[in-house]
Amino acid sequence: MPQETDRLIVITGGPGAGKTSLIEALAASGQAVRPEAGRAIIRDQQAIDGQGLPWVDPALFAELMLAADLRGHAEALAGKENVVFDRGLPDIAGYLTLCGLPLPRHVERAAQEMRYRRAVFIAPPWREIFRQDAERRQDFAEAERTYAAMAAIYPRYGYELVELPRASVAERAAFVLSHGRAAS
Repeated sequence: MPQETDRLIVITGGPGAGKTSLIEALAASGQAVRPEAGRAIIRDQQAIDGQGLPWVDPALFAELMLAADLRGHAEALAGKENVVFDRGLPDIAGYLTLCGLPLPRHVERAAQEMRYRRAVFIAPPWREIFRQDAERRQDFAEAERTYAAMAAIYPRYGYELVELPRASVAERAAFVLSHGRAAS
């Protein structure tokens, strides 16, 4: 019998690998989605000259992402439909590890206990589509390091990674829907 968390589908990977475009395409097809918390936090913090930015205070940024992702996880569990997440709670542990920061026990506990479907989609680094912007200041080398951190952290929490193909957004969406059985 499937568990409730089987409805919660994660797409992870480094920045600029096409996750957001894929999430937007899945949403346009009627799939319930949860956008990445990090971009919204960056926009909010920039608007108020806040300190919770990855290039100002990475630990505070991680705490803000944790709070947002815990809310998103709880809201998705309260519903009945499948939900595709642009990153999951283990991404925060991967981010802290990537930054060389300690992994607080409460972050570790959230990544261990707040579960998603066991198969997690991971978007590989893809130089041809990588772009920097006001919210994505990382260069391609950092995108590759982020991918490696996510590829290492998810199995640590018992997840199996399914690599997304380097293909069009429509082909990636079809891959997620068919391989992930993400459609309700």
